[in-house]
Amino acid sequence: MLEPAPDYDSLVARFRWIIPERYNIGVDVSDRWAAREPERPAILDVAADAGMTVLTYGALREASNRLANALRARGIERGDRVAILLPQGQAVPIAHCAVYKLGAIALPLAALFGTDAISYRLRDAGAKALITNAAGLAKLAAITDDLSALQVVISTDGPDRAAEGLAEVLERASPEFAPVDTSPDDPAMMIYTSGTTGPPKGALHGHRVLLGHLPGVQMPHEFLPQEGDRLWTPADWAWAGGLLNVLLPGLHFGVPVIARKFEKFDPEEAFRLMADQGVRNTFVPPTALRMLRTVPRPRARFDLKLRTIGSGGESLGAETFAWGREALGLSINEFYGQTECNLVLSSCAAIGVAKPGAIGKPVPGHQVAVIRPDGTRCEPGELGQIAVARPDPVMFLEYWRKPGATQAKFIGAWMTTGDQGITDEEGYVRFVGRDDDVITSSGYRIGPGEIEDCLIRHPAVALAAVVGKPDPVRTEIVKAFVVLKDGYSPSEALAADIQSFVRSRLSAHEYPREIAFRGSLPLTTTGKVIRRLLREEA
Repeated sequence: MLEPAPDYDSLVARFRWIIPERYNIGVDVSDRWAAREPERPAILDVAADAGMTVLTYGALREASNRLANALRARGIERGDRVAILLPQGQAVPIAHCAVYKLGAIALPLAALFGTDAISYRLRDAGAKALITNAAGLAKLAAITDDLSALQVVISTDGPDRAAEGLAEVLERASPEFAPVDTSPDDPAMMIYTSGTTGPPKGALHGHRVLLGHLPGVQMPHEFLPQEGDRLWTPADWAWAGGLLNVLLPGLHFGVPVIARKFEKFDPEEAFRLMADQGVRNTFVPPTALRMLRTVPRPRARFDLKLRTIGSGGESLGAETFAWGREALGLSINEFYGQTECNLVLSSCAAIGVAKPGAIGKPVPGHQVAVIRPDGTRCEPGELGQIAVARPDPVMFLEYWRKPGATQAKFIGAWMTTGDQGITDEEGYVRFVGRDDDVITSSGYRIGPGEIEDCLIRHPAVALAAVVGKPDPVRTEIVKAFVVLKDGYSPSEALAADIQSFVRSRLSAHEYPREIAFRGSLPLTTTGKVIRRLLREEA
């Protein structure tokens, strides 16, 4: 949707939404290309031994049609929730396209979820079907809660007592299917919030959510698609960041998407994969980028062909931004959004929209502002809440069966994000922190992002998270949880050195008065730090 432009103002002036009256994600990302170029590669599925299997658009259309027929034959109807619990691989887009064509609602579940997380989502959504693998079946068997709504279970690893085999199901079904006629506002998918501040809520999205994402994908990837573009992300395709920032937009644009199942993110293996597979465009969350920083001389050691790097999900920080330019020769284009309304702010270095420490500017088509509690706009430099105006095609329809929570999400026409931010005179937005993350100390309002960015500049620090700890004198003090790099050991002397390092670079009220060394940080499946747990620990 974004036409290349020489500068940001021209980009905004040229933009127009194109939302058809009838639209179905499954038809868009499989049938449309299959009718024109059935042998065009859609998914390049890379195994651990570097062997590759290619899923073409023609094969994607046929397999998703067969699965849609099979699900319908087993009683799955329009509006039913179908859970997809699978790692990156060909079965994921096949399942999604089948669900969308059927008019049902896809419920993506992260492969790393434990039994409690899976049980909660299956029960809360009332999922009627589940498509998973042997690992998912093992977790399902361990769930003792009532899952009586779940009537259909299909496994990619073949049939057993608890499930039918996907290959067998597809073989017996017809390859022809008439997709359900859907509007852009009809429900298509439900993605649960990360749960960083409370119980996860199901954000229900219409089919238009993919169209709403497109300009927010094209801006950080500098006018994707370009000749030779090839997409990859380490993010789970069950997360909005993996599904809606990479997989479905890639299929829409006809850009091959690399699938690679990692049991655990390995920065060396990530660089090797990008080099071996000729990845040109990647979305890497900030936590994973900080892990990539530990790999020395990546450009000298790996034949990288990267054209663009996008990052979002939490604050990138000026230090990681500078590393991208120095170590990779690229500006990391930061972007912002949340499960409820994703990719609404972005950078784009190609047109000069790039500033260290800032997210970027509003993506064309989205009205974004920093507002006060009464809904009025903040002045430049004034701290407030980041908000998005409705209507907006990327915005969620509602929280699943939570009308009160849905209503509370809005102040007038503004959808609030719960994120604190500041705009500057040039229109850039800087992320300060979640409402609950902002620390109040001796009358100061302190965002954790700047302190964390400073902490990882210390030569001993690999990862860091900052929270407020209750204090009778200062209201709160800054407490840092630190993961050290290899070769360093926790000590009081090292803690004092880190404190001095931050104090000399920021200010006396921002340095961490307490430091706790940890072997790891608690993360959501999307790679965000769960500061709620750290606050409880503090």
